[in-house]
Amino acid sequence: MRRGFGLRVLAIGAATAVVAACAASPPAPSAPASGSAAAVTGTLIVNGAGTLAKPFTAMIAAFKAQNPDVTVQSRFAGSVEVVRGITELHTPVDVLGVADYSLIPSKMYGTNGGTQFANWYVGFAANRSTFAYTDRSKGAAGLTADNWYHVLAQPGAKIGRSNPDTDPSGYQTLQMLALAQNFYHQPGLSAAVLANSPPETMVGTETQLLPAVSSGQIDYLGIYRSDALQHHLKFLDLPSQIDLSDPAQAATYATVSVPTSSGPRTGKPIVYALTVPTNAPNAAAGLRFVEFVLSPAGQKIMSDNGFTVVAPAVAGVAGGAQLPASVQPQTVPAKLPGG
Repeated sequence: MRRGFGLRVLAIGAATAVVAACAASPPAPSAPASGSAAAVTGTLIVNGAGTLAKPFTAMIAAFKAQNPDVTVQSRFAGSVEVVRGITELHTPVDVLGVADYSLIPSKMYGTNGGTQFANWYVGFAANRSTFAYTDRSKGAAGLTADNWYHVLAQPGAKIGRSNPDTDPSGYQTLQMLALAQNFYHQPGLSAAVLANSPPETMVGTETQLLPAVSSGQIDYLGIYRSDALQHHLKFLDLPSQIDLSDPAQAATYATVSVPTSSGPRTGKPIVYALTVPTNAPNAAAGLRFVEFVLSPAGQKIMSDNGFTVVAPAVAGVAGGAQLPASVQPQTVPAKLPGG
């Protein structure tokens, strides 16, 4: 299985951003982009995607070391769920991190007269959709890059995945299977694999099932490559036309759409994004945390945890809004689908 990162170019309109790989030595840790700014205080509330739990927990510890008077509260769940917490329940959040950048403009910009809960985002990391497994997984001994969908569809294989209504990994797994069906010219591929993953076995976020695949309770888990690397699991090394990792394949990804309770989800490259909600109770601390994530120290933590760092980060803004000045030097304009 391919586990190293290479350098990848992310074409964004007239601008070009390098999706930085850390096969080479990462930059040395440094202070956040704000440099000499005074340490922040008060309570910082961080909500994020389940797959960000491990790197963000490390970042929070490093951030607190630089800002000893700040108290941090964090929660990690499915990205759709945490966005709904802000937009529907008005949950106070200072920093939001999602596993699908398009959730911020589509659900938080307040288009069509709705309430605006965010007016910018920065895409800071990329990932790959895959299936993780172990040596004890059913059919693992004979699994190859050419027969994986046959192995996962065999009778008795147990496949875990997250709920597409609450978690991007859930709908991205469905999109990946739909793309595989087209790529391999195998009608019925997606349905055959999903027959081993009935809806009643779905969970809120894919990371909840990591113990189940590690212990052998399930054989395969639809998940991100970063999670597989963090937990020392084997994973399928899928073509870029399938795994939602390559912005150059955006047109191919857009050929598939899967249903969710909030409407169809069209395939897009997997790009993680951050924002500070407009109603953040401690927006200053939230912005400083975003600066830390974009700093060399934050980038190193992300790459150490199996993510591909997007550097410079890609930034999107709502009409009439401006990106905070302190993060502008680390970004280029985003021209991502739906962003």
